[in-house]
Amino acid sequence: MRRLAAVSVFAVAGLFAGQAGASVAVNPKAAPNEFVQAAADNALAAIKNDEKAKTGDTKRINQLVDEYILPYVDFQKTTRLAAGRYWRQATPDQQTGLVDAFKNTLIRTYSGALKRVDDVSAIKMEPFRGDPNADDVVVRSTLSQRNGPAVAIDYRLEQTPQGWKIYDLNVENIWLIQNYRNQFAQQISQNGVDGLIDALNRSNSQ
Repeated sequence: MRRLAAVSVFAVAGLFAGQAGASVAVNPKAAPNEFVQAAADNALAAIKNDEKAKTGDTKRINQLVDEYILPYVDFQKTTRLAAGRYWRQATPDQQTGLVDAFKNTLIRTYSGALKRVDDVSAIKMEPFRGDPNADDVVVRSTLSQRNGPAVAIDYRLEQTPQGWKIYDLNVENIWLIQNYRNQFAQQISQNGVDGLIDALNRSNSQ
């Protein structure tokens, strides 16, 4: 899962790395690219003004994630799709445990992403070319950074009664859910759903 963690770091850095400035209202019912850009702008502004987060303070990172990321991400759908057919075989308690463990796995990568954010980090949304009336769309962007090449990052969004929700990320042609699905399937086939939850939790505690 180390490679997948690295992918997540780039993806989260992309979400965080907007243009610094005053906080703006995030409208989940706006155009998809405008929604993602607003969320990114606000997150970056908060991070650049928080010394604890920039040093990788886990507690502070979790607080920022709760405030700036969780409202706009459907972690349950992300987990359900990553688990594939095994999700239906899991009990409600196992589903809840898996969502929590997987969410913490992704959050654990944020400290690495935050350290990559600097004054020149920026994300540029590409013009939205999808169907504006679709319920499932992809928003494309490019992340620029000081010490590395530009990184292409796509966000997959679903329209919900509350507006758009992000549920998958594509970094340089690697979709997060697809990659975790392979890892999850292998772990569950060997040790069951509880075994996967335990493995994620052990990794998160290291």
